[in-house]
Amino acid sequence: MTLVQFLILLFVAAICGAIGQSLAGYSLGGCLVSAVVGFVGAFLGLWLAQQLRLPEVLTVHIGGEAFPVLWSIVGSALLALGVGMLTRRRGLI
Repeated sequence: MTLVQFLILLFVAAICGAIGQSLAGYSLGGCLVSAVVGFVGAFLGLWLAQQLRLPEVLTVHIGGEAFPVLWSIVGSALLALGVGMLTRRRGLI
């Protein structure tokens, strides 16, 4: 994988992470964090899809590597939702 292909993959992961975070309603950080959330979300979403025996939908091939866009967005949303639920402050009534 060349540097340009890696940067394209990083860009796609950042977009997927940002979409997942916006669906969850909780932002974990900036652009670089969105890329990390996109990659982690891809692993989480793909694992979940395999456990539920769901097909790989909307896969992008970059430099011989397959990146599951849909499952990355789903996994990113689940990750952001989980982190948001753990770190949000709860006010006392």
